[in-house]
Amino acid sequence: MQKRTIKLISWNVNGLNAVMGKGFVQSLRSMNADIVAIQETRLQESKLTDDMRRIDDYHAFWSYSTIKKGYSGVAVYTRIPPLSVRYGIGIPEYDDEGRICEADFGDFIFFSVYFPNGQMGADRLVYKLKFYEAFFACVGAYRQQGRSVIVSGDFNTAHNDIDLKNPEANATYSGFKLVEREWMNWMLQNGYVDAFRYLYPDTVKYSWWSYRFGARTRNVGWRIDYMVVSQDILEKGWLRDAFIDTDIVGSDHCPVGLILTI
Repeated sequence: MQKRTIKLISWNVNGLNAVMGKGFVQSLRSMNADIVAIQETRLQESKLTDDMRRIDDYHAFWSYSTIKKGYSGVAVYTRIPPLSVRYGIGIPEYDDEGRICEADFGDFIFFSVYFPNGQMGADRLVYKLKFYEAFFACVGAYRQQGRSVIVSGDFNTAHNDIDLKNPEANATYSGFKLVEREWMNWMLQNGYVDAFRYLYPDTVKYSWWSYRFGARTRNVGWRIDYMVVSQDILEKGWLRDAFIDTDIVGSDHCPVGLILTI
């Protein structure tokens, strides 16, 4: 059987309406990906425009927040028609924030996820940690069925010192707290692989920069956006490359990506 190469992208756009005015469609075309996960759309269905719904030959699938307008939201643009799409994990406490879009492509199940930010207070940090637990319980059930999975998105956590510019100064802030990083450790010790770090263990590259103080120009950033694959994807020899595309602008995040040959 002839193999095919698939390019996957994940990008927190920090407001789809805003990034549409900053060349989103042109960026999408230039990246030329088969599957594109986006996070933080900040839109409800009534605010989607035809230009957002219909971009070239992409199918689009949307998950919205039902608790607050202009908040959260994820989507998947794909040239490969999925077998099925699901929104959320069946737990209203997490699904109502519109943070998960799941697409089954047969060879693998693909997730676009906007993990919670814990910086708003102790209660949100607890919510974030419980979200991790509930989400990976869901993903783990697929793994027990023998399914390959790809989890893409904004994890809102930098894993190790190499993943942010000033680790010591940020050790007490959500996004680099030990309790959050331990969840990343758990994930990587239980059958999941951070594709970029697996291929480039010593490369310093970030995916998010504050809008303040010229952080992106000075490259004072964090790597908090990931393409995580199940271990079996490596065993099957599908993984060809992983990358962080810092040349794409328009958001405070840049796209991260993956290339598979299946």
